[in-house]
Amino acid sequence: MSAPRTGDGAPRKRGRPARTDLGGGPGARERILTAARAEFAERGYDKASIRAIARGAGVDPALVHHYFGPKEQIFAAAIEVAFAPALQAPDVVLKGSPDTAGERMARFFLGLWEDPVTREPLLAIVRSAVANETAAAVFRDLVSSRLMARIADELDVADPRLRAELAAAHLVGIAMLRHVIKVEPLASADMEEVIAQVAPAIQRHLSGAS
Repeated sequence: MSAPRTGDGAPRKRGRPARTDLGGGPGARERILTAARAEFAERGYDKASIRAIARGAGVDPALVHHYFGPKEQIFAAAIEVAFAPALQAPDVVLKGSPDTAGERMARFFLGLWEDPVTREPLLAIVRSAVANETAAAVFRDLVSSRLMARIADELDVADPRLRAELAAAHLVGIAMLRHVIKVEPLASADMEEVIAQVAPAIQRHLSGAS
């Protein structure tokens, strides 16, 4: 029995198609990540699909699986890129006098939510994490291992991990009330005033003061 042939009469190769046949090549991985961030941001974790991500990247769905595996793994890769600005927090918070770490942390975290460029990806991540336990687990691991652990390791206080997480929870709560629920007067308050009011509380969390 003769081998199957392509349209030009050449024998068709058996086995898995080459990456180039799937829409791969230079930049394919980055295109997939860009499409994944857009898909998760627009539809959330539950409704996002590998097929839609592939369509947005101009590749075959098999190539998405090749680079990233199942949906939770591409979600992890996509949110790590989107969450990258927040991962700079330990460097900002821990650089300088410990006496002003609370002000630096408040200014940095709340500043991420003030900037639309960084706010929209954060909102998309939070919405997915709230709605889906798989997405929440991926996000939780990222925040725990790459963010809170690094800050806690440098705190000279009892229960450093709890202290760091309380500080973060305080700031996330403010961001949610201001930008998601939009409770007044917080939603329209001057950011410098908000930081001035919040920084002492964050400092108490980080310093272990009562």
